[in-house]
Amino acid sequence: MEPRRFDKRSDRPQLEESGGGARAIVIEPIRRARSQTGGTHLPAQGAARSSVARSPIARSSEAKLDEAVGLAQAIDLSVVAAGIVPIADIRPATYIGKGKVEELAGLIKSDEVGIVVMDCALSPVQQRNLEKAWGAKVVDRTGLILEIFGRRAQTREGALQVELAHLTYQKSRLVRSWTHLERQRGGFGFLGGPGESQLETDRRLIEERIGRIEDDLEKVKRTRELHRQSRKRVPYPIVALVGYTNAGKSTLFNRLTRARVLSADMLFATLDPTMRALDLPHGAKIILSDTVGFISELPTTLVAAFRATLEEVIAADVILHVRDVSHEDSAAQSEDVEAVLHQLGIEPGRQLIEVWNKIDRLDPADRERLANLAERAGRPAVPVSALTGDGLDRLMREIEARVASTRVVLDLVLDGADGAGISWLHRNTEVLAKAVRDDGSVAMTVRADSTKAATVRTRFGA
Repeated sequence: MEPRRFDKRSDRPQLEESGGGARAIVIEPIRRARSQTGGTHLPAQGAARSSVARSPIARSSEAKLDEAVGLAQAIDLSVVAAGIVPIADIRPATYIGKGKVEELAGLIKSDEVGIVVMDCALSPVQQRNLEKAWGAKVVDRTGLILEIFGRRAQTREGALQVELAHLTYQKSRLVRSWTHLERQRGGFGFLGGPGESQLETDRRLIEERIGRIEDDLEKVKRTRELHRQSRKRVPYPIVALVGYTNAGKSTLFNRLTRARVLSADMLFATLDPTMRALDLPHGAKIILSDTVGFISELPTTLVAAFRATLEEVIAADVILHVRDVSHEDSAAQSEDVEAVLHQLGIEPGRQLIEVWNKIDRLDPADRERLANLAERAGRPAVPVSALTGDGLDRLMREIEARVASTRVVLDLVLDGADGAGISWLHRNTEVLAKAVRDDGSVAMTVRADSTKAATVRTRFGA
């Protein structure tokens, strides 16, 4: 491995060592058959197709390494070196070959490294063997993402979700790394008998804690469902922001709603979901929801733990898929997001709008080509810059058109004395127009989703 030096402020290779927390190196193992470099920062013309129906897009090795370094720096690790390690096959004992293990051992010792980040999924045996060989703590990709989520969670719900994912991950790591885990504690009686080993005790305690957390999250899920039912009674459509981490969702959310959600150039800057009301150009009101960012090889334990939060996306009327089109792996990142949406049972359809963000980073020629691609895209795509505000007017019009297409406009005439019916319409539909006729009747034009529209027709004979 030829190590690269990184500066924490820019995430780019530097000659000097970065400052910060524990000294760490980042290793990007790449299978030789898949070690392809290159890529384009603009979406391919066919990028709008479902990820299920096409072959995975090859990622740039350099981009994968940069992302791994960004993850390490997100928890304040001082990355002193990083590099790509080509491997022919995955070794069951150490993941990488014996020669590379010995070579890296010298580098780790000379640089006084305390943490080694392996950007892959390690088995418990592989992790333990590498720690013995290198004399340093080894963290794989799943453990690193769990650590980031643990630091970012602000609400009790977020903390519970992260703890559940972390315990599920740790349960598989309970191997006999120390001899005391093999010792058995005595059972009942004077002399004692076969009891349970420390390993079994730890596993039992973890399983009990997992059970309690799952019960708490089930209560959270029921509370969220009550809130969701309450929002349904208020005729405001839900528009959810999804996208790869650091694609600019929170910046876009703040620009549209004038909120002050944390937005920073770092991976997983925000974790807990946020909702704000937003007025569309012609007066309609929506609820805009900012959600946690996705990432490639997102641990399945996290997807399961955060399902209660991500159900806000499932229930959304419109989904805005925010993409960083300035990134060289934009198309691959899009596939990763669509793969997570597929796990949630959401297939790209009429309710999804692609938001091609960060066009301010492109030169004029690339921006023109991007605009042409957006016009020919298989699904609605709007180039924008959440930072400068370019393209947001068109995005708002697209959202308004999409929301309107999912709702039904009805013209009603009610008896002026039907105060209860008029009040019900105000609570459950969007009242577009209302006028009192000479004969005392009330003419109303309302807009409602398909479910409410059926109720309106039944109740008022529209």
